[in-house]
Amino acid sequence: MKILIADDEPVSRRLIERTLERYGYEVISAGDGAEAARELSKPDGPRLALIDWMMPELDGPEVCRQIRARQSSPYVYMLLLTSKELSEDIVTGLEAGADDYLTKPCEPAELQARLRTGQRILKLEDNLVEARELMRYKATHDALTSLWDRGAILSLLRGEVNRSAASFPVSLLMCDVDHFKEINDRHGHLVGDEVLRELSARLMSAVRQNDAVGRYGGEEFLAVLSGCPRHNLEEVAEQVRRAISTAPFKTSAGDLSVAVSLGATTIESWDPHSTIETYLKQADSALYEAKKTGRNRVAYAETNVISPRGQSQTPAGLQPA
Repeated sequence: MKILIADDEPVSRRLIERTLERYGYEVISAGDGAEAARELSKPDGPRLALIDWMMPELDGPEVCRQIRARQSSPYVYMLLLTSKELSEDIVTGLEAGADDYLTKPCEPAELQARLRTGQRILKLEDNLVEARELMRYKATHDALTSLWDRGAILSLLRGEVNRSAASFPVSLLMCDVDHFKEINDRHGHLVGDEVLRELSARLMSAVRQNDAVGRYGGEEFLAVLSGCPRHNLEEVAEQVRRAISTAPFKTSAGDLSVAVSLGATTIESWDPHSTIETYLKQADSALYEAKKTGRNRVAYAETNVISPRGQSQTPAGLQPA
């Protein structure tokens, strides 16, 4: 584990360095407070620190204050090294952000014990952060597919729509698995789950890196295509459709042919009198047209339906592109 020793006295610093190296630490040295603050502020900086109280540039308490003032950084456990023994001095150091203190010269056994305490606290901190991130992930992701869940994908859509107010286009793809009930009825729900997991992986591989995909409900998925204007939508939509239908799905029941129908729409600029439900309805209506006219195809809101082979069909009430 990395540890910082900050001390402006070279002899004292070198003695502590050797002690720490003997205990198995990777030691980083600093000769003044400013250098100590820089080292601790690095993304891969030490998370344990021994900081002398009296140093040039910045004293120990000021180093602690600066490190504690950082936002969204891993916790650093800091011990002040001091010859001060008055309780008010100790209180000053702890209130500046130090976790503990050691009086100089420090006994090696006491130093080792206090550093072990610091490591335990850092481990607890890491466990809490990991648990918090896991809870956040579970609160926003679908348990079966690991895609964004319905609430999260709609929240992302709202954010993208707000950006579209500045003429930043956003396109939507509403995807529904064709004949999914037959898959469940014939092969069972566990196989149906396998299909949904594989389909989710293919969806993610088919869209662009900055796009978002969520499970909208059941076998229905919503893709939010950030910065995708109408003239690029057909290419992306067909890419998604082909990613699903071209190769069979390998399941515990054998290879299965799976296809999706897609409804697509583009928000070129935000209408302040509209809601995201307006555009979701457009995509859903287009999806209904794709289902009605043969499945395994893409329908575009108020435009046309593209056949699996890329040929345009013209259902009733739709205009050919």
